[in-house]
Amino acid sequence: MINFGGHSEFEVVIIGQQPWDVEIGSNSKDLALELSKKHRVLYVNSPLDRVTLYREWKNPRVKKRRAIIKNKKIEIVKIQENLWNLYPDCMLESINWIGSNFIFDWANKYNNYKFAQSIKKALKLLGFSNFMLLNDNEMFKGFHLKEFLDPVLSIYYSRDNMVAVPYWRRHGLRLEPAIIAKYDLCITNSTYLTDYCRQFNTNSFYVGQGCDFKFFTGIPGPYPFAEKFSGPVIGYVGALESARLDQDIIAYLAKNKPDWTIIMVGPEDNAFKAGKLHSFKNIIFAGIKPMEMLADYIRIFDVCINPQLINEVTIGNYPRKIDEYLVMGKPVVVSATATMESFKDFVSLAKSKEDYLELIESALRDDNAELQKARTEYALTHTWENSVDKIYRAIEKTISAHK
Repeated sequence: MINFGGHSEFEVVIIGQQPWDVEIGSNSKDLALELSKKHRVLYVNSPLDRVTLYREWKNPRVKKRRAIIKNKKIEIVKIQENLWNLYPDCMLESINWIGSNFIFDWANKYNNYKFAQSIKKALKLLGFSNFMLLNDNEMFKGFHLKEFLDPVLSIYYSRDNMVAVPYWRRHGLRLEPAIIAKYDLCITNSTYLTDYCRQFNTNSFYVGQGCDFKFFTGIPGPYPFAEKFSGPVIGYVGALESARLDQDIIAYLAKNKPDWTIIMVGPEDNAFKAGKLHSFKNIIFAGIKPMEMLADYIRIFDVCINPQLINEVTIGNYPRKIDEYLVMGKPVVVSATATMESFKDFVSLAKSKEDYLELIESALRDDNAELQKARTEYALTHTWENSVDKIYRAIEKTISAHK
């Protein structure tokens, strides 16, 4: 029996939707870094699929994966001590369009088999034998990996209501409950998702979420703009996705407060690029920035916002940007969700665009050093170390229950 209580005698294999070379922050990467402090960890990039190859063949990351597949040899990159990143040597078929459940399931099992063969090559090269499989929301490519890889423990990590997204809904409404049920335990980063997972697996645990604060608590970098802003600066940092952000709220603020400058930092989807927000002179789109520069933008914000749409996609999520805002002591106004309810002593919860305007005005008027200190201290309790400790406790409960 592996000594889970000592946290020292097992390795970890992490799969998910986000590769190591993703441009934005990733929970699974942060978990890998934290887990590698005590365990050997293999972080597996999602395999290249045929549609992505066709659509993004000029992308340098796609070219790299294509070369690996052509050479028929996996690539293992050492990230740091105890942590490796695997580039699989397999091409998976793009099968989500298939309408027949029987044919989809057969094709998905074949994809899983090819994926597992690549992972097994890496396990052999690294000498992994007693490993735990941590699946970050990959309900399709990870559906059969428990059987094909035979880990000592399998964990499904639910951190977004993925089946609310049309791509995942098509087969995910059927397959995600099934994968949750067959994995040994489930962990989640929101109470909403814990309740969801417990419908299919009673061994489901809320483990919260951490935040890597090293880029947000250091020495200030250069001021990110050539000009200074005369009025209040309201800011958002993160992906600008039309399925997640309420453009009407942002437009309402820009229209009613022309003396405010609203700065949006992050990559835009096509709907944002073509949307009405670009017509406002007091909204600045700063584009995508590296993690090490985000604090320089947040530092100039007088109030930080997260104007989420409230829908099936967002209702259960934990936006990591909130901790990044708070650790810098900033006043924060967010859309009211069940997850944000636990933050209510440190953020302002808005239920309408009118609420946003009123609460931002209050934050501009009432902010002070004492509130800033309280926000920072609260955010600093949300560490990946604390989150991983909760994962260890969930593992221990699982092992004890099966003795």
